[in-house]
Order: sequence, then structure tokens, then C-alpha cells
Amino acid sequence: MTATLQQPALATLQRLVGQGDVVVLTGAGCSTASGIPDYRGPNGAFTRGHKPMTFQQFLRDADGRRRYWARGHVGWARFSQARANAAHLALAELERRGLVRGIITQNVDGLHQAAGSRAVIDLHGRLDRVMCLQCSAVESRTSVHERLTHANPHLTTSSDTINPDGDTDIPDEVLAEFAMVACLNCEGDLKPDVVYFGESVPVERVEQAYSWVNDARSVVVVGSSLTVYSGRRFVIHAERNAKPIAIVNAGVTRADELATIRIDADVCDVLKLLTED
Repeated sequence: MTATLQQPALATLQRLVGQGDVVVLTGAGCSTASGIPDYRGPNGAFTRGHKPMTFQQFLRDADGRRRYWARGHVGWARFSQARANAAHLALAELERRGLVRGIITQNVDGLHQAAGSRAVIDLHGRLDRVMCLQCSAVESRTSVHERLTHANPHLTTSSDTINPDGDTDIPDEVLAEFAMVACLNCEGDLKPDVVYFGESVPVERVEQAYSWVNDARSVVVVGSSLTVYSGRRFVIHAERNAKPIAIVNAGVTRADELATIRIDADVCDVLKLLTED
């Protein structure tokens, strides 16, 4: 962080957070230090040519679902090993001190809860849960992973890289031999309990997030380019209701003009400073 250039903004952020009643909106940049890549950063998935599965593809294309589960099964071993980093831990500590009233996260990794945060809205769902498209039964990803491992005893492919949605690239010959598993309740098709590109966030989550913003004294954005309207709408709502907005992100965002405070820096560095006595 260019401390000499950003000290005034940092001091203002410290005062803002110190007033309490802060709602935090987090994005992929909050988890990159945990080894989970983002989509739009300099080394993000989009720059590597990765095209995430869309909701429409998942529903209509049986081969596409099979491809996702094969790639996701291989990637899950690495994704599930991700651990909370300094940014997650700092936000949990700020909540413990009564300064952060809640986190609205666009991430699907569950790392805020792993760090100890309790008031969390998983806006886009959780990758560690799986739901049936037919009967809506929910199963843990660990259970599905174990069943897939049993159904594919000869699968030895592994990967050192993952995508933000937990999958990874695998050879075509592995994909061709991959055996699927179905819902234990009705034998329906399974889908990770996450909001795919092209899918709507459940209304109740959106309404809860708006309610949190309404009750907050300020909104702090951490590690999000705010490119997707799904998260940006809460910043727009805060600005319309005269709430102070702080944005901490490495790189520009689509809401920089709405920010009261803008810090272009590593989110771990900044958040650690907020918890120093």
C-alpha cells in the first residue's frame, strides 16, 4: 500500500469504522489471498480465457452439467482446502468488537464464517452445499464429493489451479469417462447451491441485504470491482440514502464516483490496520 499517499483516507476509514453500525460488502478480492482467484483481476479467470457456466447452460445442457461436475469434482479437493486470510479474520474481529453489524458477501467460499463472522448474507449462495433441481433437497458438497469419488474409482486426475467457481480444467478423456451421481431423494439432477451467471439472487436475500443497508451508519466495500449489478445495487442504494461509502479494492471499481473514501490497496493490509489498537 502506498501509505504516504493514502494515510488521510485510511485515517478517515478508521474513524468511519470506529463509529460502528458498518455493513461490509465483500467480493472476490477478499479471498484471493486464500488462493481462490477472482474473475476480473490481473490474474483473474477471465484473463486466462475461463468462461463460467451460465444458469441457462446448466439447465438445458446435460453434457454441460456433466462437464461441470467432472471439473468441479477435481477442483473441489483444492477449493475445500482454502483457509480464511487476514482480511476475513479482521472483519470477524471488527464484528466481535461490535463495529461491523453484518457482511454481505458475493463470494461462495464460506470463508467469512470460517473466520468467525456470524452475521453473513451469502448473496450468491455457498459452494459447500448442493441442491436438487427437481425436489430442492439439500446435500453437503462433502457428501456429494464422496459419492462421486466412489462412482469414479479410477479418476486420479488432480489440479494445482482452480477457478473462482471451484472447478478446474481436466483432459477430455477424463471427462468422457466421468460417472455422475443423482439426488438421493428423487434421483434428480444436482446443482451447487450457488447463483450462476444469468440466474437471479433469491428475493429474500436481496430484501435482507437492503434492510441491512437501511439500518447501517455506513457501507464499506472490500475487494470488489462492483462490475456486477448484483452487488453494486447496494452501494447505489446507500448513496441514494446519504450513507457514507468506503471502497477498499486493488484497482478501479464501477462505483468509485459514489465513494466517500476510496483506498486502492491490498485489502489484507488495510483491514489489518483497522484492528490494530
